Amino acid sequence: MLSLKGVDAGYDDALTLRGVSLEVERGEIVAMIGANGAGKSTTLRTICGFLPPRKGSIEFDGRPIAGLTPDRIAALGLVHVPEGRRVFPELTVEENLLAAAYLLRDRKEVRRRLAETLERFALLRQRRKQAAGTLSGGEQQMLAFGRAMMTGPKLLLLDEPSLGLAPLLVAEVMRSVKMFRDAGITVLLVEQNANLALQLADRGYVMETGAIQMQGSGAELLANKHVRASYLGYRTN
Repeated sequence: MLSLKGVDAGYDDALTLRGVSLEVERGEIVAMIGANGAGKSTTLRTICGFLPPRKGSIEFDGRPIAGLTPDRIAALGLVHVPEGRRVFPELTVEENLLAAAYLLRDRKEVRRRLAETLERFALLRQRRKQAAGTLSGGEQQMLAFGRAMMTGPKLLLLDEPSLGLAPLLVAEVMRSVKMFRDAGITVLLVEQNANLALQLADRGYVMETGAIQMQGSGAELLANKHVRASYLGYRTN
């Protein structure tokens, strides 16, 4: 469904990604883990068109997308949920959700998506008339997820969805990630909480200094000595 082959990308004169290759198959949850600054978020920004690749190819549903603008890529069903939530604080929850469907001309379809999103996220239904800026961090993350659902995504790129959240809210975020897959949405998940990410994931990639250094099933990476020592906090003898 999504394929990167030999992708280089960076900012100004600095090369951040070096020969990145990865695959995401339809219906999977694929995790990407690594230290801060490893290039995970840059990979997502490159995929969704905010940063043009300098080398290599990116395909989505068999179609080359490198060089397309972010709005054209999103219209294909590849939707980015960035780190930090980024909701419109002065708008209500419902207005935020409707704003996410601004490109959709079919008003009946907009109402259907709104009803489905509010059904899937009960908290948003309860807060629908509340200003988004008054929500907690976890509630704003649910709203960011709801906004993504309003676009009718095929593949979601989730960037650090649990960042800065209390443990109970982290668990709620991860349940939402499972819900996406149950709804038929494929997920590429960048997440600092490597343990949770790999428990959720069908497959995973380990990124270090701008390159993919390791890949495998979620279970294989959880059992790997290097991953356990570097990202899960275990000591190795």
